[in-house]
Amino acid sequence: MSATLGLVPTENIHPSPAPIAPDVLARYMELEDVTGTVSDALDQLGIAGTVGSSILKPTMPGRQIVGPALTLRHDPVSTQPALNAAQGVDAMAEVEAHHVAQPGDVLVIQGMPDVSAIGGLSAAMGKRQGELGAVVDGGIRDVSAQRAIDFPIWSTSISPITGKWRVATTEVNGPVRIHDVLVQAGDVVVADDTGVCFVPRDHVLRVLEICESIVAKENAVRESIDANVTIADITAGLSKMHAV
Repeated sequence: MSATLGLVPTENIHPSPAPIAPDVLARYMELEDVTGTVSDALDQLGIAGTVGSSILKPTMPGRQIVGPALTLRHDPVSTQPALNAAQGVDAMAEVEAHHVAQPGDVLVIQGMPDVSAIGGLSAAMGKRQGELGAVVDGGIRDVSAQRAIDFPIWSTSISPITGKWRVATTEVNGPVRIHDVLVQAGDVVVADDTGVCFVPRDHVLRVLEICESIVAKENAVRESIDANVTIADITAGLSKMHAV
């Protein structure tokens, strides 16, 4: 890992996990209805890792991304924003995450509601570093600027209120909580119009195998629909599939 920028304690900037094989990520990208399929696979393994798009709203409908999580945590500061602004006290340092980003990463931020964790300039840095986009439990701003550079974000809120005077960046590549899901650096992030799934790194291959099995079964059903097979026969076929 490159030297830090000195904005977050060195001991709180953890090494990035080993990369996930590109062909594995490519197979995730090829899945139909990717978050729905991944969510079903996570259910089969008893893993709670899905957040719907009614909570994590996409800024760029129609986009789909798959990549390892580059995690970042912001914590609220105790001092008043007006005082920090007057004194120029800015402890927000998401640039530390951009500094260690690898191409294909997805920035995952634990932030504050209705307070921006990432704006246009920060998104431009992430885009330049090869990040695919971001997922934010908290606010974002400068949405038009992010769209202009093709940097999709899924966030719980959008607000022009800056985080500069309100949060401190406390950890990079540590655990973060996104809604009800605990996310670790290197977990696979899958996001589309329907929501966001976080696949624990240790389960990436098993989840993918289940997903591909689900898609194969659904394709068989789709072929039956196209072939004008009766609903009764399709339903009987589904019962046999679930029994396997």
